[in-house]
Amino acid sequence: MVKSIVILIVLSLCIGTGAWLIFIWTVKRGDFDDVEGPKYRMLDDDEENSSPPGTSQGEKK
Repeated sequence: MVKSIVILIVLSLCIGTGAWLIFIWTVKRGDFDDVEGPKYRMLDDDEENSSPPGTSQGEKK
């Protein structure tokens, strides 16, 4: 009984440490730098890249 509890405690500590290391790695990679920006960026008017209605992106006038 005690042996299985010790195994479960060690296993849970290993899984928790692994999750913490993955979290630290993603923070250092910059995945959580600007979480709110992209949803507002799509609402901004982008005058230099927009095309008139009725034309495709590759078509130039």
